[in-house]
Amino acid sequence: MSERLDVLILGGGIIGLSSAYALAAAGLKVEVVERGDFGREASWAGAGIVPPGNFEQAATPLDKLRAYGATHFPDFSRRLLDETGIDNEFTVCGGVEFLTQEEGDEYPALWRAEGLAVEPMRHPPRRVATPPGHSAWHLPGFAQVRNPRHVRSLVAASGRRGVRLTPNVGFESWQFRDGVVTGVTLADGSVRSARHTVVAAGAWAGDLLAQLGQSRRVYPVRGQIVLFRGRPGLVPHVLLCGKRYLAPRRDGRVLVGSTEEPGAGFAKGNTPEGVAGLTGFACELVPVLRDCEVEATWGGLRPGSADGLPTIAPVPGHPSVIAAVGHFRAGIQLSLGTASMVKALVTGGVSPVDPAGFAFDRVADATARPAFRS
Repeated sequence: MSERLDVLILGGGIIGLSSAYALAAAGLKVEVVERGDFGREASWAGAGIVPPGNFEQAATPLDKLRAYGATHFPDFSRRLLDETGIDNEFTVCGGVEFLTQEEGDEYPALWRAEGLAVEPMRHPPRRVATPPGHSAWHLPGFAQVRNPRHVRSLVAASGRRGVRLTPNVGFESWQFRDGVVTGVTLADGSVRSARHTVVAAGAWAGDLLAQLGQSRRVYPVRGQIVLFRGRPGLVPHVLLCGKRYLAPRRDGRVLVGSTEEPGAGFAKGNTPEGVAGLTGFACELVPVLRDCEVEATWGGLRPGSADGLPTIAPVPGHPSVIAAVGHFRAGIQLSLGTASMVKALVTGGVSPVDPAGFAFDRVADATARPAFRS
């Protein structure tokens, strides 16, 4: 058996890697074990959109967690670039939300209550067509990172800080001594012993937690993505309409997402209906995309939860095991706050966000409306 770790992290996506970096920066001995390649699941299947946030005025626990990330992402991105030379392409590009009349009576009030800059647009940006029955609202604080580059920078920075990185090895079972979790057995038969274990296995976390007696549901929700090969400046801002969006990259590519398919199980493939729906949506919103090539399509599995909130807490009955699961479509924007909460749980430090809102026994406020859709 290898030397005992301070923290073993099961799952090498955005949540697991961000937590590993934070824990290693605190001087802890950390290993991240990932069933496949790092960051190739939910972390690969999103746009990397980071909505704006005002931490002091954010209303709900989820808004607080999102606002923490929005506040810290600029400095964190610069630190990753300095440490690794890898640019995650963090960019404050602004966003345009297209709202129905009902949404227009609700969301701008939530944004202004948080102290965020927002203004109605009489005319949409050039080359953009406002969907019928919608109004356009400009939020200049919207930002984005490029997911694959952000993953690479996290992997490199974590490695430089001494994190042991173990890809392509799955979880097999928990190790116990007198009923206390002491580590895990991996699919290759090797054993890891750790003082703390963090479950950050995304859509696959449900099975790991079930072995510890937890029935709180974490389940896969397929999201399909379409990538257009555009030109720089073709789409000036992140564009959002309901649960779908366009995210323009610096090199001119335009990422379009996303379907939301909880019935797909663990199947990640694309479907003709999903791709056609996203392509049609993009071309209606930005008609010039009809002249652009569809470069790639793919799908990923987002970790859904029963109440739409992540769980970031010790597992009941197993205080050495910390769950960091259920981030659904918001892993990037919630990653820095989650990592800080995980570090506080491991070290006994102060959490930046009240942990009660993300506990296993939380009672969700059915009347609370987060300021942004996840």
